[in-house]
Amino acid sequence: MTPNAHSALIAIGWALGGGVATWVLTIPLRRRSLGYVLASVVLVATVASVSAMVGSFRAMFIGTNELWTSVIVALAAGGVASISVVLSTRRFSKDNAALRDVVADIQHGRIPADGGRKLTSELEMLRAQLANAARELTESRERERAMEASRRELVAWVSHDLRTPLAGLRAMSEALEDGVVESPEIYYKQIRVEVERLTNMVNDLFDLSRIQAGSFAVESEMVALDDVVSDCLAALAPLAKAHGVELTGRSGGSVAVNGDGRELSRAITNLVANAIRHTPAEGRIEVKVEAVTNPPQAEVTVTDACGGIPEDDLPRVFEVGFRGEAARTPLQNGGGAGFGLAITRGIVEAHDGSVDVRNVEGGCRFTIRLPAARAA
Repeated sequence: MTPNAHSALIAIGWALGGGVATWVLTIPLRRRSLGYVLASVVLVATVASVSAMVGSFRAMFIGTNELWTSVIVALAAGGVASISVVLSTRRFSKDNAALRDVVADIQHGRIPADGGRKLTSELEMLRAQLANAARELTESRERERAMEASRRELVAWVSHDLRTPLAGLRAMSEALEDGVVESPEIYYKQIRVEVERLTNMVNDLFDLSRIQAGSFAVESEMVALDDVVSDCLAALAPLAKAHGVELTGRSGGSVAVNGDGRELSRAITNLVANAIRHTPAEGRIEVKVEAVTNPPQAEVTVTDACGGIPEDDLPRVFEVGFRGEAARTPLQNGGGAGFGLAITRGIVEAHDGSVDVRNVEGGCRFTIRLPAARAA
């Protein structure tokens, strides 16, 4: 018998009734797990199919035998679908277990291992994203630990360096107050020197905080780098003479960069002053500025005769507060609080440049690289 519209509507109504009723009855199951959700879908589809058959057969007055045959066929198809659901549920359970292992690794601060159980493409992408997130979190924690260790080390060093001049200031002020000083002008001069040193330390700390906060701004203008180096050498010549160090400089010609001349002078001065402090008497320091064509850069090199830096210390030279074994008490020889090289790096990087250090025969060589100024 050819089905008509009336029979089709009846079949649809029976299917909707059976499907909706089964969907409502299986709501508690769907809340338990993904496997029950799949089982509910199969059960709803099977009941809806059987209901549609019953309704259409009744409307078309088909015999009972044919009806039961069709129902058995539908139930058999539902059974096959149920077996498929069971197998899929087992796979989903194993996939979920694999993802739970990844989450557990992240919770315990571990990076999930690569490979493992083969997942579906969507879950594989999720596992890869979780692994990347774990790596980023681990790297972030390591950076935080390193920064915290550096801060603690810096506080310890600054506390030590402040204690010495403050104790000296207190002793000199008490001596002046008690009137036991034969030449007060000497004490006044020394007090001024110590106050100046403390002021410089505070200024350095302020600049470091700006550099680390990313708020260290520099003015941009055309700067003749060879002139900056020449001025630095002239200013530091008395210090080099006092230490018995020969300070020389040479230039490969006019070298121009865009930047803040005052800050660049400070960065170069820090390098040269550091070289003077660590070069023994009768040693030689050479400062050279030249242009590099590929890529267009300006380079300033400071080569000293300090005897070299231990290889393990080279990566830490520009860290805040780092001084190395040879300079644990720099205030006794006119040094600072270990901020100079860190400030130099901050200034150079603010100019889109770089600074590094490597050992050479008899000493070490610091190199500042800055982008060359573009011709107008």
